[in-house]
Amino acid sequence: MRVFVTGASGWIGSAVVEELLAAGHHVLGLARSAESAAKVKTLGAEALTGDLDDLPSLRAGVARADAVVHLANKHDWGNPEESDRAERAAVQAMLDKLAGTDRPFMVANALSGLVEGRSVQETDPSPAVGPTADRGGSENLALDYVANDVRSLVVRFAPSVHGTGDWGFVKFLTEAAHKHGVSRYVGDGATQWSAVHRSDAARLIRLGLEHAPAGTRLHAVAEETISTRQIAEAIGASLELPVASIAPEKAAAHFGFVGDFFATTMTASSSLTRALLDWTPTGPGLLEDIRTGAYRG
Repeated sequence: MRVFVTGASGWIGSAVVEELLAAGHHVLGLARSAESAAKVKTLGAEALTGDLDDLPSLRAGVARADAVVHLANKHDWGNPEESDRAERAAVQAMLDKLAGTDRPFMVANALSGLVEGRSVQETDPSPAVGPTADRGGSENLALDYVANDVRSLVVRFAPSVHGTGDWGFVKFLTEAAHKHGVSRYVGDGATQWSAVHRSDAARLIRLGLEHAPAGTRLHAVAEETISTRQIAEAIGASLELPVASIAPEKAAAHFGFVGDFFATTMTASSSLTRALLDWTPTGPGLLEDIRTGAYRG
């Protein structure tokens, strides 16, 4: 297959590009800058200049592809409405181009805010509906297009997609520990996160593109429950810093935007995903990655 990948130079996207190429697929990667294009080409893929606001480039990429993996997101924490708007418009443009083709379209989503009080299941629908919803309601928009002959697929990522070079949540937690000289957890540290190694997430995406039927929700989750206190303790051990609690009302000032997430349980099961795709995660666990120095530099 020729696969069009948005976010191809990113943390997860670059691993997906490598995974697809290793499996014999061809990759066209969306690149929003000369630096991103150079990285995509270094990986062995073809680069297409554009970004999520450049709808003609998105349509051109889709027209040249047998499958689409949409991983890019603006992640504008200061202006989430703009991120949601851009996401909705980008997904709509690509889906309209795919309508009637039976080609696969995989869209990324997060686990936060889907359910309360338990782990998210693959059968749980997203409550985000409409253009003003989180991520522009792109998960449900994509699934709506199954009726328009698009093989829409959803991949929901654990809050930590970890590994050496990660610039996600755990990196921000590590930077806060460096800055303050102490690795902290919120309250009693009983909130929990799921996690997946970057290599396992990339392999799941490739398997989903190749085998998952239309309308499937996939969970990129290797470890279902890791307490946030365990994460803080692993960071403390890696950096040789003390570990302590912080009151919930002080978490935002200490951690920055990631404080709210660190105080929130975000877990999910991947049992249906594993059974459907015969996917068995093999990468190191999150705590192992932290303790062995993946975030030390």
